[in-house]
Amino acid sequence: MPQDTEHRWERLTAPELRALAARDALVLLPVASLEQHGPHLPVWTDSLIGHAACLRAAALASDLPVVVLPPMWLGLSEHHLPFGGTISLDYDAMHRVLRGVCRSLKAQGFGRLFLVNSHGGNIDPLAVAARELCAEFAMPVVAGTVFRLDMPGIAALLDTQPGVQHACEAETSLVMHLAPELVRRKEIANALSGPAVPAPEGLHRFWSFAERAPDTGVIGDPRAATAEKGEKLLAVMAASLVAAMRDPVAWRRPHAVWQGGAAEPWAPPG
Repeated sequence: MPQDTEHRWERLTAPELRALAARDALVLLPVASLEQHGPHLPVWTDSLIGHAACLRAAALASDLPVVVLPPMWLGLSEHHLPFGGTISLDYDAMHRVLRGVCRSLKAQGFGRLFLVNSHGGNIDPLAVAARELCAEFAMPVVAGTVFRLDMPGIAALLDTQPGVQHACEAETSLVMHLAPELVRRKEIANALSGPAVPAPEGLHRFWSFAERAPDTGVIGDPRAATAEKGEKLLAVMAASLVAAMRDPVAWRRPHAVWQGGAAEPWAPPG
C-alpha cells in the first residue's frame, strides 16, 4: 500500500516513517484502556473506539501528513477493578510510558504528538501528562478526549443521555457499528445499573465504579443503541479530531519555560 494512503504506524516501514518525520507529520496516539464494559460489551471497547476514530480522522485529513500509532491499551482504570476484566496502570507508570513514546518520537525527528483519549479515567491524568511532556521535550504534546471535542454534535445523536457515559447508548452503538460480533445482545437488557452513590459537589477523591454504577458497572441505557447511531457518532468524533489537528494554536511551538531566558518577553513563531 502506498505510504500516502497508509496511516497505521505498524504497517509502515522504517524508511517510510523517516520520510513522514521529515515532513513534520503529526503523530496520533490513541490512549484507551482494558476494562469492564458491563455484561454486553468487550473489555477492548475504549481501545477499539479510540483507534477507529483516529484512523477515520487521518483518512479525512488526507492533505496532512499524519500517522496513527497502535492504541495504548493500558490506562488508569483501577476504579473498574471490582467488576473484573480490568488491567490498570497507576499515574507514574502511565506517565513513564508516555514519556518513552515522546522521547522515541523526538529521537526520530517527529515534533508533534496528539494524545487522543477515549477513556474517562484518563482525562485528568492526560491533562497533567501533556503539560509536563510539552515542557520537558519542548514540543507540542496535546491531549484531547474524542467524546468531548464536539459534545453538542454527539448529544444530538442520542435519545436517552446528554453525552457519552459508560457501556451506554453511545458506546454500545459504536461497537455495534465497528464490531457487531463482539456485542452480547442478549445481555443488553440486563445491563442497567442500580442507583449511584451521589458524590458531594465540588469535592474530589477516588470513587469506585461499584459506587458509581452498582450491580453491572454500566452508566446509561444501552437498550437505545443502534449501529446506525454508532456510524454517525464515529463521523462526528472523527470530524472533531480533524478540526483539532488543523488548529494552529494547538500545534505552535511551546514556550520553553525551563530554559534560560524564559522570563524574557516571548511571542509565538510567525
